[in-house]
Amino acid sequence: MAACDMCGNEYDKAFTVTMNGKTHTFDAFECAIHMLAPTCAHCGCRIVGHGIEGAGAFYCCAHCAHVSGLTGVEDRAR
Repeated sequence: MAACDMCGNEYDKAFTVTMNGKTHTFDAFECAIHMLAPTCAHCGCRIVGHGIEGAGAFYCCAHCAHVSGLTGVEDRAR
């Protein structure tokens, strides 16, 4: 059994994720998201989907990107 790097739970079905050359062990995707997913530069929420990247920052949605000064992005395709 392996212990989760986020919560410490020991679990027989733990899995590993390697990111930026470092390997982490988790017992659930939720723990992996809390530890590894980027945060929105405007509202601070964890970005679980594609999000938006611009001007060296990540945003969860076009609204947050716009409020932060990024232009030319939309949440819906036309």
